Amino acid sequence: MAEPPVAPGPLAVGLTGVLHRVGLPVTPERAARLALALRLVPPVDRDSLYWACRVTLVTDRVQLPLFDAVFTAVFDGMLDPADSRGDPTAPPPVGAEPRTRPAPPDRRPEATGSPPGGEPRVARTGQDDSAGGPERETVLAVASTEERLGETAFAALTEDELTEVHHLVRRIVLATPERRSRRTRRGGTEQLDLRRTIRAAQRSGGDVVRLVSRRRRHRPRRLVLLCDVSGSMEPYTRVFLTLLQGAVSEGAAEAFVFSTGVTRLTRQLAGRDADAALARAAAVSSGWSGGTRLAGSLTEFLDAFGRRGMARGAVVVVLSDGWATDDPDDVATAMARLRRLAYRVVWVNPRKAAPGFAPVVGGMAAALPFCDAFVSGHSLAALAEVAAAIGAERR
Repeated sequence: MAEPPVAPGPLAVGLTGVLHRVGLPVTPERAARLALALRLVPPVDRDSLYWACRVTLVTDRVQLPLFDAVFTAVFDGMLDPADSRGDPTAPPPVGAEPRTRPAPPDRRPEATGSPPGGEPRVARTGQDDSAGGPERETVLAVASTEERLGETAFAALTEDELTEVHHLVRRIVLATPERRSRRTRRGGTEQLDLRRTIRAAQRSGGDVVRLVSRRRRHRPRRLVLLCDVSGSMEPYTRVFLTLLQGAVSEGAAEAFVFSTGVTRLTRQLAGRDADAALARAAAVSSGWSGGTRLAGSLTEFLDAFGRRGMARGAVVVVLSDGWATDDPDDVATAMARLRRLAYRVVWVNPRKAAPGFAPVVGGMAAALPFCDAFVSGHSLAALAEVAAAIGAERR
């Protein structure tokens, strides 16, 4: 490769996007792994780039022909991989014939600098310059910065990217379904307002000329957010706390964090200054990055706040990976109590997006039957699913 390729992040997103469009099962997590691999050991030639992409993105030997075709199309500009599928006359992809696939590197290549930022670069490919062969240019299409941040898991973001994600998370609005309150307002046809009707009749000599009706007011349901701040949730805690701060600052949410115990942070997270609110929250909460007592924390919340009415008729959101030291039966008992009080229970588990994940053991398996929605929330795009689950009506 005559010039440095594009930055690792855009390169990984662009290549995996092409692979996904032609049918290979590549996930955002694999794109993040490829970006990390290219950042740690930047490729110095085509062979090292090929093997870095192959060992990160290919999971089965049957995927090799299509992967080689895509790699050739992107970095050599020789063919369209969509045209070569099922066409016996199409030119063979790189790696299809013997001894055409690059040999595995016998040593780690020396690290070289890569251009910063997410701007696409032009990679020149072709034959060796000494042979006088033609040189071609291929522009790798990359995603925009916001799109790339939206699809990348929070655990795979850099510090600068996390700072930008915090600003985007603060824009998310968590709106709950409405409920009918006991207060009424004038208008509608729901029920007769006898007091106002008699008062109006006094203006007409005691004759009831007009019937005055009233209707029940509608108010959004209370939103209660319980965020796990144990060690296993550390890659996601900062972003989730930003989400909590944004919801509390709107004045319609209650925020709690738990690990070995429960701490209410509604007052600390209030206010428009997000950084100051998060600093106050970190100062009063204990047990960060420790173990998790899921059943004990839920029981403590229900005893101290839930039975007083905070959870009654509310949308309760639990942000946790479900890894706990409690007995699963205790978790099921606490979740059953919470389910009887809440209007809707939403569980946000960032591990759900991992390939092969199945909630079949431990606290997550015990809690799942009592949840109305089970979403991942592992990325900015996945938080849109969280907002939709919070705003959905109870089935």
